[in-house]
Amino acid sequence: MAENTLTQTDDPIEVYEHILEHDDRDRQRVAVAIDKGVKGIGNVVMWANLLLVGAIVAQVALRYLLNQNYPKLDEIQWHFYGLVTMIGISYALVTDSHVRVDLLHMQLSRRGQRIIEILGILALLAPFIYLMIDQGFDYFYESWRVGERSDSPTGLPARWALKAVIPVSFVLLALAAVARLTHDAHALWLNLEEERQGKGLRLILWALLGFAVVAVALTFLVHTTEEKLVIAMFLTFIALLFTGFPVAWTLAGVGVAFCGLAYLFDNGLMNWTGLEETLTGLDYLTLGAVVNRVYATMSNAVLVALPMFIFMGLMLDESGVAERLMTSMQRLFGTVRGGLAITVTMIGIILAASTGIIGASVVLLGVLSLPSMMEQKYSPRLAAGVVSASGTLGILIPPSIMLVIMADQMALSVGDLFMAAVFPGVIIGALYLIYIFVIALIKRDVAPVPAGATRPDWGAVKDVLIAVLPTLGLILAVLGSIFAGLTTPTEASGIGAFGATLLALGYRKLTLAKLVNVLKATFNTTAYIFAIFLGATVFSYVLRELGGDALIEEMITGTGLGPQGTVLVILGIVFLLGFVLDWIEITLIVLPLMRPIVNGLGIDIPGFGVLDEPALVWFVILVAVTLQTSFLTPPVGFALFYLKGVCPPQIRLTDIYRGIIPFVLLQLTGLALVYLWPALATWLPSVAY
Repeated sequence: MAENTLTQTDDPIEVYEHILEHDDRDRQRVAVAIDKGVKGIGNVVMWANLLLVGAIVAQVALRYLLNQNYPKLDEIQWHFYGLVTMIGISYALVTDSHVRVDLLHMQLSRRGQRIIEILGILALLAPFIYLMIDQGFDYFYESWRVGERSDSPTGLPARWALKAVIPVSFVLLALAAVARLTHDAHALWLNLEEERQGKGLRLILWALLGFAVVAVALTFLVHTTEEKLVIAMFLTFIALLFTGFPVAWTLAGVGVAFCGLAYLFDNGLMNWTGLEETLTGLDYLTLGAVVNRVYATMSNAVLVALPMFIFMGLMLDESGVAERLMTSMQRLFGTVRGGLAITVTMIGIILAASTGIIGASVVLLGVLSLPSMMEQKYSPRLAAGVVSASGTLGILIPPSIMLVIMADQMALSVGDLFMAAVFPGVIIGALYLIYIFVIALIKRDVAPVPAGATRPDWGAVKDVLIAVLPTLGLILAVLGSIFAGLTTPTEASGIGAFGATLLALGYRKLTLAKLVNVLKATFNTTAYIFAIFLGATVFSYVLRELGGDALIEEMITGTGLGPQGTVLVILGIVFLLGFVLDWIEITLIVLPLMRPIVNGLGIDIPGFGVLDEPALVWFVILVAVTLQTSFLTPPVGFALFYLKGVCPPQIRLTDIYRGIIPFVLLQLTGLALVYLWPALATWLPSVAY
């Protein structure tokens, strides 16, 4: 038997072709052909991101050159966005790019992972695909039947064409799912020796059993059947996350399943359980209403900024800016104790204000700095902590994709949140720098001065300025144009993407291969975020129909701790959820439930006579700072996993876990400052407009 040299991180199509060497079957070849077809379609559609950049830049240029707005250009932008995101979900399935909780999943044998994938596709993904194809086709057909066009007289005709993307994209997703089922079933049938290496499913079964016990115990704390279903729904979702099945399809599948369960309770088909009947009104047709919500998401002009900011960050990574900054700043801080750690933090702040892509920042900083830190005898804990924490600043310091999503979910201005996050982000970055400087002075062995370091000269200062100024210029073009009211955040995102491309061209780093890599990474990243949007749409809809928002509001406001105490309770819940959930799920599911609660507290937050909802702006920034810690807190701290993948062998996982503790405490200190002085979040947006 040939030795399997492929790993779980290889291209799935190559893995399946490897399996074909063992057993030549026609159905396997058909499945591989489907994979390649879906991937080929994705490789074409991903270029729409480049067209999107052009459409945004053209819109801004024409407005200032001709003093006119063009509704067609507006609509073209979210048409491109809708096309990219909807087609991207099947591409992400084929390339296995969807977000999953790997804590237990990565310990399983490949055989165990395949069994989970088969069960997950059949029980969770398949019902959702059927719903979206069936109801999505009806939604498209009605639009086509009436000849729906743009709401604007000068807008695009044939609105039905964009709605047709919904059923078509889910047909592609269904084909991709069938292909994966075929590959997995065939591999299980072959029963290869290398597929059985690793742990079995007993670990997962024990985890699910533990969650089931907790769920049953918690249901005794509430009285109505709807409340019991809400608790069971939340815990079922969290439990299934630990199987390692993609988060997006777990959300969607649990939503569809509990819709069916509510239907059974509504119609008296669950009386044998001893629970009362319900009046939720949930059934197949009411659940079909989520198709309209999916269309609203794929035609959301605010969310168009997502792929643009992602493209901007990835293009900057390819431009070599970070390498230039690292080289020049090391000369500048070479004789300062802890100088390399200070350099990494300062680059993290600059990258945060220009990228906002956590994975890319952590990996880039790790690759550039960790070998040098180990060579200079830095403490592995300090080195790991500095890189992890500095790389996560991008989720808070604008332009941040998390703030874009939060603004959309909380019906707030993206520009207001960008401005509100500036001071908290800078404060946390400054706390990092102060900590590094102090710890290096107190414990001289954790961050020694490198041997042979020379004092900086004017040449070093000049190199830093040459490296920093272009990046600062790009940051000014993006944030400055928003601050000055020259562009919307969406337009600024397109300008930023265009500027990052020009920067890469100016540094002579941009090749066709690198451009393709950036487009693929943008396509994949946008797709898995959008897929979680889809899953969260179904989950949240069912949760609300079950009365989940009312139950959560009652539980939180019933603590009797007053307005300020209630905010602390919410932040505590968000902090704890960050240990098991990613920020995307928390932002899409939990955060919108908190809006009516915060509005009802009547907290007097200074808006300086300008901000409409200063309490909400302040609250969202508090949640954003809290969620930043979710990247650093095990077991689902993604920054820790990103770092582990690139760190030298002498840095152990325990070093990473211990190294991030001081930085989590510093972030909580920053959170406390914003909590005690709300003007840190509300003053800047009040003077920006």
